[in-house]
Amino acid sequence: MADDTATLDRNDPELARNPRAMFKLLRDHAPVMHNEEGPRPGTLVSRYEDALEVLRNPKIYSSNDDAIDIGQKRPMIPLQLDPPDQTVYRKLMAPLFAPKVVDALEVQTRELAIEMIEKVAGGRACNFHSAVAEPLPSTVFLQLLGLPVSRAAEFIELKDGIIRPPAETEAERTAAVQATGEKIYAVLEEVVAERVKERRSDFISGFLDSEVDGERLTPEDVVDIGYLFFLAGLDTVTASLDCIIAYLAQNPEQRASLAKDPALIPNAIEELLRFESPVSGVPRITTEDTELGGCPIAKGTRVNVMIGAANTDDRFMEDGDDVDFHREVNKHIAFGAGAHRCLGSHLARMELRVVLEEWHARVPDYSLAPGIELEYSEGLRQVENLELVW
Repeated sequence: MADDTATLDRNDPELARNPRAMFKLLRDHAPVMHNEEGPRPGTLVSRYEDALEVLRNPKIYSSNDDAIDIGQKRPMIPLQLDPPDQTVYRKLMAPLFAPKVVDALEVQTRELAIEMIEKVAGGRACNFHSAVAEPLPSTVFLQLLGLPVSRAAEFIELKDGIIRPPAETEAERTAAVQATGEKIYAVLEEVVAERVKERRSDFISGFLDSEVDGERLTPEDVVDIGYLFFLAGLDTVTASLDCIIAYLAQNPEQRASLAKDPALIPNAIEELLRFESPVSGVPRITTEDTELGGCPIAKGTRVNVMIGAANTDDRFMEDGDDVDFHREVNKHIAFGAGAHRCLGSHLARMELRVVLEEWHARVPDYSLAPGIELEYSEGLRQVENLELVW
């Protein structure tokens, strides 16, 4: 049973760095908690079983555009549609990220990783975030989507303007996000208009030639798909690489185990996605009065599923706060669950594996630069000051 009300400052930088004690406190004492802190109060869900209930029940816990405002003019397709409408679009997009398609991208991804890593490997230090974690997945995804890689720095700044707006008040944040959203729409509308005139071998061209229920997708539909892809494709793998390398840099025995035995890397990725949960939470909105964990939740309530808390719940996984690269069963929800589970999980896993393989082959013995206190962004746990030495 949850406390009636509570306050929780999710912008506390120490919570962003070390959230697990707070996760445990919530799971043990207020697993379904109404939080009044901040401009968007809602209910926090921290236990694994309750998280699955929310994520797998879109009829009650909707992902529609009331759940989150990130500058969108219209619902982002397919994230802000619920089944059955969402299912149709997801079936259209799923083949783009199928394992066999992702496998075909591995050679060029590996070549890109080697090129970026070798630029810094001969030195004795680098900022891993700016040298590898940000540019590599951004380049891969911009090429797939059909946006010019030459404008990557501009697009990353726009993405950060949505996910990490430089604003102190909620009014400033809202204004900044809306202004940035307009700029992203302008970019996408320009590129879609170009592809209407001339197709290329990219996602945008493919969407323009696709049909849903016998109807061709409109340019507006393609822009709404692109808006979601723009934000997700330029951030989540970067954040995951930051969190994984930051952990390994601070845990030399586990870092050394990967350098010695690269076959451990796929298991290590799953374990560190679970433990770090770079995407720390996802929002939903209730469509009716309901109850979760014995606690009433009113219709129209924002429900925030705390992915990081659920992934370290020892009711779901023994020794959930320990990192074990030999863990045999790992049913984490770092990629979500249910109808809206991440479409790009195969691509993300491939990129993470390739980077970890090539990095540890060239820089096996690294640590944080002396005096560095890592700064994790709230929400999506990016680490811009990931200064390494070796």
